[in-house]
Amino acid sequence: MPVIGDKPEFNLKTVVYATDFSLSSQNAGLYAARIASYASATLLVAHAFTLSQGALEVEADHVLLSQQRKDLNLLLSREANLLGSDSIHAIPTLLEGDPKTVIPELADTNAPAMMVLGTHGRGGLERGIIGSIAEQILRSSEWPSLTVGPLVKSASSKALPFERILFATDFTSAAASVAAYAVSLAEVFGAKLDVLNVIEDGAIDHPDRLSDLQSRFYGALDELVPERAKKFCDPRTFVAVGGAHDRILEHIKERSIDLLVLAIRKTSHLSMEMRTSGAFRIIVEAECPVLTIRK
Repeated sequence: MPVIGDKPEFNLKTVVYATDFSLSSQNAGLYAARIASYASATLLVAHAFTLSQGALEVEADHVLLSQQRKDLNLLLSREANLLGSDSIHAIPTLLEGDPKTVIPELADTNAPAMMVLGTHGRGGLERGIIGSIAEQILRSSEWPSLTVGPLVKSASSKALPFERILFATDFTSAAASVAAYAVSLAEVFGAKLDVLNVIEDGAIDHPDRLSDLQSRFYGALDELVPERAKKFCDPRTFVAVGGAHDRILEHIKERSIDLLVLAIRKTSHLSMEMRTSGAFRIIVEAECPVLTIRK
């Protein structure tokens, strides 16, 4: 079982907040601004679009700007002004192209970065950074991505954005490296840390083995968090039995979790043997933002 080594430095240059100007995006913008403030990072307020046929004709000679582009620039400027402050440098950034391509590219150009997305869980290309598009961005981005689902309370309701963080793990090498990031976040935000492992029902071939499995996993979870981190994040370890999706959501509600951290493998599988669509179900139904890191 891999063990966390030294924590990675929380080195964040840019927070890329992808907006479609919907209500579901607005709460994500609040979280993006809070993170940018804590990390002393630049906040890029980004929107991806494609020109309509009429706008294409207006801009064909590269002399005039279409009304579509003018309107979007105005909306972005207004949103950036609302999120910006003395401690937050918010820059409106209009991107032309497919959002699942140009949003990650913007993060790559301004690395090291974190992307922040809002979603109401429904698909549809015409509705921007939501549903299936958000899922595709999570699959493709190499940078940590914070997704704010429809059940997440407003970021402005707490003095600190994250007071208790949950890291759900299956002890793979990918999960261990992401755990180090969770520890780093706990230190940056002064948060407490929960570490959860879910034993799937099918993994228990005999009822008498449950106690042995739980004891083994409790010990492994305790070893996963280094002694240095235990001094500041007060880690609590939990072992639950059942479906990972249900147990994670229950833990979030029962423990008043403010941030869930998950690893997504490059094979597009979530650590607990769920596909990315399974992770997206958690994102949509969770009462806290979900930070996914692709490994």
